[in-house]
Parts: sequence; C-alpha cells; structure tokens
Amino acid sequence: MDTPQNTALTRALTELPGPLPARGVIHIVIPHTDRFTVVGNHLAQHAGLSTTAVGLAVRIQSLPQGTEIGIKALAARLSEGEKLIAAALRELEAHGYLRRARTRLTNGRVVTRTVFCNQPTALLRNRVGATRPQRPPAPPQAPALPDVQQEQAPEAPDVRQEQAPEASAPQDHAPFVALVQPPTAPRQPSPPLPQPRELTAELDRAATALLSDLRRHASQLVLSESDVRQLAPAVAAWLERDTHPDTIRHTLTNDLPQPLRHPAKLLKHRLTVLLPPPLPGADDLAAPARPRIAVTPFQTCDGCERAFRAPTPGHCRDCRNTHGPAQAAA
Repeated sequence: MDTPQNTALTRALTELPGPLPARGVIHIVIPHTDRFTVVGNHLAQHAGLSTTAVGLAVRIQSLPQGTEIGIKALAARLSEGEKLIAAALRELEAHGYLRRARTRLTNGRVVTRTVFCNQPTALLRNRVGATRPQRPPAPPQAPALPDVQQEQAPEAPDVRQEQAPEASAPQDHAPFVALVQPPTAPRQPSPPLPQPRELTAELDRAATALLSDLRRHASQLVLSESDVRQLAPAVAAWLERDTHPDTIRHTLTNDLPQPLRHPAKLLKHRLTVLLPPPLPGADDLAAPARPRIAVTPFQTCDGCERAFRAPTPGHCRDCRNTHGPAQAAA
C-alpha cells in the first residue's frame, strides 16, 4: 500500500503542465512561505566540494545566529562522525565559505570565532570594486573584520557562528576582507615525466598493458587512451630500471585518495616523484680493495746475528755504530 506522500507525489505529477522528460529527475516545485534557506547553485553544484561538505554548509547556513558549530557540537546533532565533519569543515574553509580565527574579548577571554559566508565570490567582487573608486580618491576605510590570528587547530571549547553580511550590503560600509585571497606567488611548473633511454616496442607494449590493466586492481583508475599514451613512456622508464611490474602496480594503486577526481594526474605525480634509481652493477657492489702496505723484511745481522728490519742483508745499527763503517762494510 502506498504511503500518503507517494500518493500525493503521483497526483502532483499528473498535474504538471507540458510534456515530461522521458528520463532523469522531474521537479515538483512548491514555493516556500516560511522556514526556508536560500542556497546558491555555486554551493549546491560545487565541483570541488564533497557531498558531505555541501550538506554541512547547507546545515550551517540554516542555523540561527550564534549557534555553536564546532566539530563536537555538530557531531552531537548529526549522524556523521567527528573525523568526517572535520574534513568537511576544512573543505569549506579552503574554498572560502568558512573562516575560523582566535580573538580576545573585552574581558580578556580568548574564543574561537567562526564566520560563514553564503557567497564568498561576492566578497572578492566587492573588495575589487572597493579598490577602484569612481570618485576622487578618499582615505580608505579599515576592514570590518577584527584583527585576529588564524587558528590552526580544528576544534576549540567555545565555537560560535557569525554569519557574514550579505553581498548586497550598502556600499557606505567598510569593504569586506576576502576569505579567499587571489594567489600572489607564481605556480612552479610540474616536473617532466620520466623518459626511458630507448623506448623499444617491447617496453612500450608492456607499459601500455600495465596501465590499461590498472582498473582491474583499482576501479577508480580508469584511463583514456590518450592518458595511456602519455603515461606509457614513464612506466617504460621504470621497467627499463628493472622494476618488477607488480612493484609498479602496487605503487600506483596503493592508498588512493577518496574521492579520486583526476586519476591521470595522480599517476603522473607518482611515476615522476617515486621513480627508483637504476640498479647498480656488479662492479659498483664489489667491496673496495684495501691499499697494500709495503712491509720491510727481517734480516740477520752478519756481525751479531740479531734480527733487524732492512731492505737488504748487512749489519744492524749497533754493529755499524760500534765497529765503524769500515768493519760494517767488511
């Protein structure tokens, strides 16, 4: 028996005007009149955020001003664990939706202040617009946010939320401090892929087969033919250095990030950074020869028959000193 919700959905579906799509989602849109939160598609469809981070951002955006949104406070209300919540908060902080900072109150107490902005890109646009006035230059106004030190720890005892003002705030207020600053340092170029000394047909065939077979061992590593052709010389360089195929396969498939969005980029990084050195030859592994030390042999003195060291037979030092050079020579 259908539930009342399913029956209502079926009835509403029959009342939709116009032809319905043959496949995919069909939206039944009923306008909200109370208890709703506006969420932009830049957040709901953000390609760089995980589904957990998007859902957590919507939950935070719907909470009243001053609600505690620390890791432990959120974990007490949600089904996700503290590790997953901490990772989602770091994602939101990296993309400018969230900012956590330490600040000192008037009574001397240090607290963690969390600011959530529903549209961080608008802050960047407002900041750029504020730096290009249309009228004659005027003394710049100080930023609205307090002078705080960035907090490195993900959790603090007192965590309170302060929602950032809307991007459409009047322009007579001080410009906002952008949560995501544009990059200033030039990005270093990526190191080139390893290349074999000679890409033989046998090496190329083995490298191509190894790359094409990776998806059997890790379903995330689905490569296009173009990716395989680009990465094959690097795998050939590993094989040329007598690296076993099982070792290469384990290096490329072990401990993959979740989710893995760019398999080819990850493999390029690992093939470049983890390239082993060539195996040493037999001469390189041989122990170095010890230097030969010349030893002066023992001689028997012709006069007193005592042993002494000398390169040639003759008399010892005492006989030479006692009897003089004439007798020693005799």
